Amino acid sequence: MPPRVVIIPGNGAGDVYHANWYGWLHNKLNTKENIPCALENMPDPVTARESVWIPFMKETLKCDESTIIVGHSSGAQAAMRYAEKYKVLGIIVVSGCVTDLGDENERASGYYNRPWEWEKIRANATFVLQFGSTDDPFIPWEEQQQVHQGLQSKLHKYEDKGHCMNSTFPDLLNAVKHLVVFKF
Repeated sequence: MPPRVVIIPGNGAGDVYHANWYGWLHNKLNTKENIPCALENMPDPVTARESVWIPFMKETLKCDESTIIVGHSSGAQAAMRYAEKYKVLGIIVVSGCVTDLGDENERASGYYNRPWEWEKIRANATFVLQFGSTDDPFIPWEEQQQVHQGLQSKLHKYEDKGHCMNSTFPDLLNAVKHLVVFKF
């Protein structure tokens, strides 16, 4: 099966096609690069509960061994927890963290109520890329470093991208294209 991409947005994104870079990347991959890409409004979009998102990723978005999951913010945590349970082609973590950062809504999501199983994630993903910025106003760099250390990811470190919420993300597009064209 050819590789496909599934974008998992951050919580509270509203209509994901018009939030951040999600719709832009979806359009570029599907129409310009001929790389199949799925993007859907997620159920439980504000709290982003793991108990809702992981089954949705499995059953509706059909994430499997041919899927590259691109997860941003809460979507990054969903991608990591998904890869603890299921094999995927790879995960790309954008603005990921390892704790609820003291936020009640993040705590309610369920992603942070147990240790991260880094070895399972690495074993279930052929590759792990990570994008993060030292000036992220929501996720301290130390948190992103813990993700990097746990995943042993290839890290794309920025100092001026904040929470990676721009309307375009050319570096991410190029990384996906490189992976699909040159590796698979």
